Amino acid sequence: MPLHYSKQGPVATFTIDNGKVNVFTPRMHKALYEALVDFNRDPAIRVGILTGAEGRSFCAGDDIKSPLPELSPQQALEAHLSPHAHEAETGLTRPGWEQDVMRLRRVKPIIGAVDGYCLGQGMIYLLLLTDLRLATPRAEFGLPEIRYGMGGAGGMTRLGRHIPHTVAMEMLLLGERIDAGKAEAVHLVNRIVSVEALMAEARGWAERIAGHPAVAVQLELDAYARCMDMTREQALDYAGTLFRFQRVAYDGPGAGTGFFRASPEEDPS
Repeated sequence: MPLHYSKQGPVATFTIDNGKVNVFTPRMHKALYEALVDFNRDPAIRVGILTGAEGRSFCAGDDIKSPLPELSPQQALEAHLSPHAHEAETGLTRPGWEQDVMRLRRVKPIIGAVDGYCLGQGMIYLLLLTDLRLATPRAEFGLPEIRYGMGGAGGMTRLGRHIPHTVAMEMLLLGERIDAGKAEAVHLVNRIVSVEALMAEARGWAERIAGHPAVAVQLELDAYARCMDMTREQALDYAGTLFRFQRVAYDGPGAGTGFFRASPEEDPS
């Protein structure tokens, strides 16, 4: 299977491995969804890394050469409303399992490790599935769909929430790619590292996150995602409720109903 899912300690790695530029097929979207479901459910796994196979691009998008079943207009409408409606009789198609991937509620953080091309559906997955991002100097990012008459990716990925509006429009309306330096400058990625250091750096970040209390990490992700679409008052109420729940359940250093009291062994005096 050209989508590899592996676990080492508290870290799971999703590796895209399909040809030189790592394009996605319908079967790979299904495999990624199934891996993400396991990632969410496995209590031993605390954080993930999404990357391309060593020496290859992260992902250059969907494989436009993948043969897809012919659907009648009625079947196409039904497939839009229910992407898996005809799989048993026609096989995998698009829209398909990529819809499930993009709609999946993720409860654990994932680090993106990008080398080479990150385009199209690969870019969409980077935006929707990763929380921290590393890139090599030769990484390139883009959403070239408009060149092929497939506008609309900007709405699906909410690109303007990740980078400035003008840069988003440059990528979406001109179909332009941006290099690693610009991606770092507009905060699409956190840091540029060498090709040789990419996975070691990603693993180091993953282990640091895994060292934090799991519930605290999950609540942080949940509050950040949900509160972004709330009013200030709603966000304060929701985040405050989560904070109180977390403090009630927490039994580590500084546990109690108050704020972060140091435990005796941590008392600096």
